[in-house]
Amino acid sequence: MMVLFLNFIFMIPICIMGYWWELVLFFCLSLFFLMFIWGFDYYSFISYSMGVDLLSLSLIMLSLLILILMLMASFKTYLTFSKFDFMLVCMIMTVFLILSFSTTNLFLFYMFFEASLIPTLLLIFGWGYQPERLSAGFYLLFYTLFASLPLLIMIFYTYNLNCSLFYFMIYDLNLNFYIYLFYVLAFLIKLPIIMFHFWLPKAHVEAPVSGSMILAGILLKLGGYGLMRVMLFLNSFSLKYNYVFISISLYGMSLVGILCMMQYDIKSIIAYSSVAHMGLVICGIFTLNILGVYGSLVMMIGHGLCSSGMFSLANIIYERSHSRSIMINKGLIVFMPSMSLMWFLLMANNMSSPPSLNLLGEIMLINSVMSWSTYSFLFLCLSSFFSCCYSIYLYSITQHGFLYSSYFPSMSGSIREFLLIMMHWFPLNMLIMKSDLFIYWI
Repeated sequence: MMVLFLNFIFMIPICIMGYWWELVLFFCLSLFFLMFIWGFDYYSFISYSMGVDLLSLSLIMLSLLILILMLMASFKTYLTFSKFDFMLVCMIMTVFLILSFSTTNLFLFYMFFEASLIPTLLLIFGWGYQPERLSAGFYLLFYTLFASLPLLIMIFYTYNLNCSLFYFMIYDLNLNFYIYLFYVLAFLIKLPIIMFHFWLPKAHVEAPVSGSMILAGILLKLGGYGLMRVMLFLNSFSLKYNYVFISISLYGMSLVGILCMMQYDIKSIIAYSSVAHMGLVICGIFTLNILGVYGSLVMMIGHGLCSSGMFSLANIIYERSHSRSIMINKGLIVFMPSMSLMWFLLMANNMSSPPSLNLLGEIMLINSVMSWSTYSFLFLCLSSFFSCCYSIYLYSITQHGFLYSSYFPSMSGSIREFLLIMMHWFPLNMLIMKSDLFIYWI
């Protein structure tokens, strides 16, 4: 892992030189490097408080893929005067994400977990669309920092008791409700859980396409990753209180599904759908059974690819109409028939149709939650139904109707845009044929 980390450190000067194609080449080389260490089913490459298992590796692979696609989606940024700054921010974010997922130390994970906020804020402040991006950035900052100080205090408390912060050496915490709450709250807000989710739609709406892709694709997954790690030493106590968060998430999934169909902004609909999917991930992790943990990992990877692709499609429309309103963006099947196929494929994946990773993750998670309580079937049925409803609603309302007249002078789609969407769709549907990779790590 130190080899991979140093690889990215040496890429930063190339990034400042501005040769974006060299950056993409280095990302591809890094993916090639990671392919050689993909099959290890044990914690490996341990050195200098760094190491990986299949949970870390799969999320690092997802991070690298989403960051390559960010650059492809943000191609118009390279035509502006700030392209070097943009690439530098992307590089710093890459380093922080790789360090977050590959560290074995709880404090270092906290440090890199919080440090990843800074490049995200810079993306929103520097390349956002509206003046409201300042308030969106503050929402993101203060919601996330709200629970970070209690988590930091708990990490110091843990070190005082155990003299170690290595994930697998934490065992005696004299657990009580407050320790449990302070450990999980920061990650629940990051995912986010319902009632603490208000920062997410606001940040998505104001962020550029690169900010939305990295936020939905990777940064939400930091919360799920952190929960999986802390449950290693909280599981004996968390059986007492996990039902509270599972119940809130089950209710929230159904509620957010209704909220999705009340939105007028395309990005806002996609952002609320992320909240609904992450609610199912929270339920899977807190049920503490093996199907829940496997399903949460599969769902996180599937949702990262699917939501990132949907934000790319929203940006493709925005670059032509300069609006994200569903009142203006109608009749696209006449104007961009081939892109309409891309919309259909990703919307079908968003409602968990076969053969997507979302379907596999949802099957595992529904089994997990139903084994926890059979009464949860009502909320699971409602959330699955509403997921289908808002996906069909978003597809039909953008592709059918009267075409906005200012579309006609613009281009109906470039090779770069079709390649961008296909690079989201292909792994999302092909990885299910090798899905046993995701169940080796526990």
